[in-house]
Amino acid sequence: MKTPKAKKIAKELTIHNHTRTDNYYWLNDREDQEVLDYLNAENNYTDDKLKHTTELQSELYEEIIGRLDKNEQSVPYLSDGYYYSQRYEEGKEYPIFGRKKGSLKAKEEVLIDQNELAQDQTYCGIGKLGICSNNKILAYSVDFVSRRLYNIYFENLETGEILEDEIPNTSGGFAWALDGKTIFYTQKDEQTLRSNKVFKHVLGTDAREDIEIFCEEEDAFISSVYRSKSKDYIIIGSYSTISTEFRILKTDDPNGEFKLFEPRKRDHEYSIDHKSGKFFVVTNLDAAKNFKLMECDEENTTSGNWKEVMAHRDDVLIESIEIFNNFLVIDERKGGLTQFRVIDQINKSEHVIDMGEESYMAYMSTNVDFDTNLFRFGFTSLKTPSTIFDYNLESKTKDVKKVQAVIGGHNPEEYTTKRVEAKAEDGTMIPMSIVYKKGTELNGESPTLLYGYGSYGHVVDPSFSPARLSLLDRGFVFAIAHIRGGEDLGRHWYEDGKMLNKINTFTDFISCGEFLIEQNYTNSEKLCAMGGSAGGLLMGAIINLKPQIWKAAIAAVPFVDVVTTMLDDTIPLTTGEYDEWGNPNDAEYYKYILSYSPYDQIEAKDYPALLVTTGLHDSQVQYWEPAKWVAKLRELKTDNNNLLLKTNMETGHGGASGRYEYYKEVALDYAFLLDQVGLV
Repeated sequence: MKTPKAKKIAKELTIHNHTRTDNYYWLNDREDQEVLDYLNAENNYTDDKLKHTTELQSELYEEIIGRLDKNEQSVPYLSDGYYYSQRYEEGKEYPIFGRKKGSLKAKEEVLIDQNELAQDQTYCGIGKLGICSNNKILAYSVDFVSRRLYNIYFENLETGEILEDEIPNTSGGFAWALDGKTIFYTQKDEQTLRSNKVFKHVLGTDAREDIEIFCEEEDAFISSVYRSKSKDYIIIGSYSTISTEFRILKTDDPNGEFKLFEPRKRDHEYSIDHKSGKFFVVTNLDAAKNFKLMECDEENTTSGNWKEVMAHRDDVLIESIEIFNNFLVIDERKGGLTQFRVIDQINKSEHVIDMGEESYMAYMSTNVDFDTNLFRFGFTSLKTPSTIFDYNLESKTKDVKKVQAVIGGHNPEEYTTKRVEAKAEDGTMIPMSIVYKKGTELNGESPTLLYGYGSYGHVVDPSFSPARLSLLDRGFVFAIAHIRGGEDLGRHWYEDGKMLNKINTFTDFISCGEFLIEQNYTNSEKLCAMGGSAGGLLMGAIINLKPQIWKAAIAAVPFVDVVTTMLDDTIPLTTGEYDEWGNPNDAEYYKYILSYSPYDQIEAKDYPALLVTTGLHDSQVQYWEPAKWVAKLRELKTDNNNLLLKTNMETGHGGASGRYEYYKEVALDYAFLLDQVGLV
């Protein structure tokens, strides 16, 4: 098949006395039939180039879904007299959400069968389910476009009637007041997709007449609304990359005025939790870079009234907390790993829950009740399936509630996991998590996939993937690079990989790849890389900086046209990104971002094989960024390696919504990698 070739229409973009010529700017119009024709031509080309892997893709897909528990069910939790859970039924793409009154032996009441919602829809994503205080009305939000725009619907659970109330264009989040008829929700700006307004809706009224409660005027902030765990407060949150602010209102006073908790201040981030007349505050106030824990009376919430509960520590990052009547559980990160610190509020003793592995992921699960000594959390590692525990905070014992089933069997002891460090260009030691099947020879010949992200402080923890077994069992080594830009080793780790330090993220990843070659895991003909979104930016940067060490790369929904996007404040979410990347309207940031922006730094040279995936309706990274990137790479690259663009014409940033449809995309990725390293 003939290689697609996008036409060139020169567009000059000038700022700071510097002009860039963008020949593919015209692809920025999803309504233009010529654009759609080009994307479809690229899809056809990708299908043709991977046609010889069709059988392998089917084999991988069947393998992967064959490991899934077709009737999987979540661990039920008790709330307001009902046990809630979700489950799958064999052969169905989506979960069924249900509840049982008073006992797990009671008859199930189906709240939402997402399979029914998804009928005749190309995409169906549920944002949130929430039931009012009298247990009679269910509110639920649904996105049918994959643009993260949700409509909120209401159902009378006693009659099964879908109410006429329908609220369009929301972020998907909402909060019920105590009266059972008033709901607060966040609306999105239709152009920028920024969640910027909070409205109040009363059941039985026209949503077009809803009252605006709050408007976030600053472009760098987004807003949300939720209810506290105590159910005593409705909380409006405003968030930017480096600042937060909250407003509170008693749930029994839906017509009252929201009270400002603590005014926003640049570089001050805080979060709040409520219980029994007081708030707990996790804050970085007064140079507490890794955060400290404070408390205050609910009537006096400004920072001058905060009292310290746990001091700031240089080597431990506080991420969140869970409150119980007699205990506090602190979700903290030390040495790159999550640990749960338990504080007995009666005798002030402390202990840390033992996890039992050197490299793992742990996370707080559903804990809705204050009056319990049981703390529910999840645990997984690169070789250990996800396990849900109920941990007795008093006796320090664990009760396994669920182990992720791997149909056909899985023995963690057949796999080896490691935590190693690679030396970065500046001497900093960069952690990596590694897994491979025992018997895989580390002789420099093993195909290896290195995964990374490295932005927004997001941590890629080492977790189990039943799909990944299809690579490991074929001899792949899989590694995660815990590069700067994430918060793996604390707040400084994030700050050392953002703004004018961003290039550290890319050179860290390259150092990790070189380590894998130097330590005889693999070689440059077998080393592959993968990342998505901001991790797709990482892929673009590393193949520009050091293309010769990578055999192939997968860039999913990649953010690669950084300068143009960050200069266009009409594009969704741009203005809120300035504190992550810098504002290129400032000449210093323009020059720095330009120095690594993948689209702008393409050169006439050899590149590794590349599979690029995107979604036409992506709200986070617009489809034209990867489309333009591929078009320019085709024009300039000097090699004959595969350059493939696959656009899902029906989805957005997260890919397919169905449980099984998603794994078709994974099978395509894996087939591409296996083909590149000669394992087809």
